[in-house]
Amino acid sequence: MSKLRDALKLSYCRYYSAKKKLPIIACKRPELNHYEGQTYSKFDSVKLASQGWLHAKSKNDYFIIYGNANKKEEKEVYRKTFEEIGLHSELVEVMSQLGYSLPTAIQAKSFLPIIQGHNTAVTAETGCGKTLAYLLPILQHILEWKPHVQEDFNSPLAVVITPSRELALQIGEVAQSISQNLNINISTLVGGKTKQKMLNPPIEYCDMLITTLGAYSKLVTTNIYKIHNVHHIVLDEADSLLDDSFIDKLSYLMKKFSFQFKVDIKSPPEGCQVTLVSATLPHELPEAVNSFMDPQSLRTVTTNKIHKILPHVPHKFLRIGKAQKPAELLKLVQADINQQKPVMIFSNKTATCDFVSMFLNENNVECINVNGQMAVPLKLGKFEMFRSGKINVLSCTDIASRGLDTTRARHIINYDFPLYTAEYLHRTGRTGRLGSSTDCRVTNFVAWPREIQLVQKIEAAVRKNAPLPNVNANIRRLIEDRIAKTSAAGLQ
Repeated sequence: MSKLRDALKLSYCRYYSAKKKLPIIACKRPELNHYEGQTYSKFDSVKLASQGWLHAKSKNDYFIIYGNANKKEEKEVYRKTFEEIGLHSELVEVMSQLGYSLPTAIQAKSFLPIIQGHNTAVTAETGCGKTLAYLLPILQHILEWKPHVQEDFNSPLAVVITPSRELALQIGEVAQSISQNLNINISTLVGGKTKQKMLNPPIEYCDMLITTLGAYSKLVTTNIYKIHNVHHIVLDEADSLLDDSFIDKLSYLMKKFSFQFKVDIKSPPEGCQVTLVSATLPHELPEAVNSFMDPQSLRTVTTNKIHKILPHVPHKFLRIGKAQKPAELLKLVQADINQQKPVMIFSNKTATCDFVSMFLNENNVECINVNGQMAVPLKLGKFEMFRSGKINVLSCTDIASRGLDTTRARHIINYDFPLYTAEYLHRTGRTGRLGSSTDCRVTNFVAWPREIQLVQKIEAAVRKNAPLPNVNANIRRLIEDRIAKTSAAGLQ
């Protein structure tokens, strides 16, 4: 009898302890909550809050991923200063003036491999300081190399290539703020006026060029920009540049350069060093880059949060009917505006992005929209209105999901749930960034069967404390297509 009493007491204590803890996943149906330390047998299927969401009666169900509900956020702590990781004293002083006292984890990890001359793949969660992680060692190299290089017009020592104009302009601003008192010339080149530049070429001394792929490729092909002094190439948002939208143009350009396999200790070195940067670099990366470099030369630098939902931002997944979406959106955005919270609303298509903006404006919510089909000056001007605080509501497509400085954003709404896991990570990474407010959040509208299937995979990964699945889906499809084309050519 006493053994039974003890067993009941132990069971009660465990139940009470679990109930006291805040859940990592909180569900509308509390019996499906998931708590820290909770595990699942490999023989049993994981019970998901989203399991029955394909049924029409599941509308208005929801769950919220909290992540670090019961403990402080786990951080990779680096107690080393910028001086201790090897940063030049001039750059240390600049960092101090800009308000940076210590390097972040990815900055500390990336510095040595890049400064030593290794081809490096830098992959870390969004908003953790990846831009400075490669800019600092490259600017230090430029300081060291510049006295030994004969200056020539339009002949940079380092080139940073991005998939979008907005990102190129933003990186250019960061590089300019660091180098303005260091006798380093920064130039930014974006598309939109490429033909004009070909007819009336720029003539400038340039140590670092930040550019978009299309504009740089055209001006290299026409010999307006020279490549003989380029010793650094950075592919920022590399997974985007390596997907099927850019890969052919990228491969054609990159084959013009001589990439080093072994570290060259000369100052400057012979050949060119490559740095690949993204929040979602895939496992198939070597196969993706082997058309222009030896993948065995790549060193990978990463953090312990890669391909996971950031734990310090709540993510709400709301099962909703497509007809409910406008009214639910208006309710959420009006609440944000009343509390002066900047919000970004993501759609999958330009037409939906335009509709969201028009719908909100018709309901007295001032909203601007940004999408890839806009004219360049109009698009850049609109994003700057959001970034500067003139407007607090931005409707956008995935053009605004990668790399942009959106520390103002406190709420991300996925009006359309993204089609790929990588895009989910990039979109939601627009908030909860280094320097963001502490009360950021994400709301996801989930309406279509394909969206539900992806949500189920995300929920299962969080319950198993595993990385999100299929982050590399687009790159994998590209590689499979290449293999199929090669095989077909061989049969002919």
